[in-house]
Amino acid sequence: MDAYSISEAGPVRRAASGPEVVVLARFLAATRAEGPGNRTAVWVQGCAIRCPGCFNPQLWGFRGGERTTPAELVRRVLDADTDGLTLLGGEPFDQAAALAEVAAGVRRAGRSVMTFTGYTRDGLRRAVDSGREDVAALLTETDLLVAGPFRADLIDTERPWVGSTNQEFALLTDRFPDLLDDLPRTPDRVEVVVDPTGRVAVNGWAELDALDDLLASAQLRTERP
Repeated sequence: MDAYSISEAGPVRRAASGPEVVVLARFLAATRAEGPGNRTAVWVQGCAIRCPGCFNPQLWGFRGGERTTPAELVRRVLDADTDGLTLLGGEPFDQAAALAEVAAGVRRAGRSVMTFTGYTRDGLRRAVDSGREDVAALLTETDLLVAGPFRADLIDTERPWVGSTNQEFALLTDRFPDLLDDLPRTPDRVEVVVDPTGRVAVNGWAELDALDDLLASAQLRTERP
């Protein structure tokens, strides 16, 4: 099997969690680096795709993470009072049933939902056609989908939020009618946050050399009296 063809199989079923549980890797209350506007970002734990060169290989395994209910996660997202929710991973469609409930709760409150997936749109369609109601539900509750595996040989330096040129933006509702036209003019952001303990957190996508330069310059600034 080709290294990238796994995404054509469509989402797998995972025994690690059911529709009543979301396994979180990270919750970020507010960011402008993970989609349009000011958003709450949720990274889920576990990914069956495991793209070579992935920016988050620590999220591949299905063990670990924080287990929470969809209702509790909806509460946390709404309490953040941002424009909407971005689902990342890991792989959201490997927890499609629970995340569909989360997305539905967020959208009922008038917020938008953006979902990243390493599966292709064809893979998702095949999953729906085969009877995967959980996959269909998460697609129904997604306004903006970014689909396709990360490919290290196709680095995208033009569009925001994505890592490689094969990844596809799909507007599944009318929530962002001008987004595709605006992509060439939309800045790509990387956020670096240093908490009081000195812990550094990075979100947004960047090539490793550029990220190293950014972190080095940030370190120099923080050392100044």
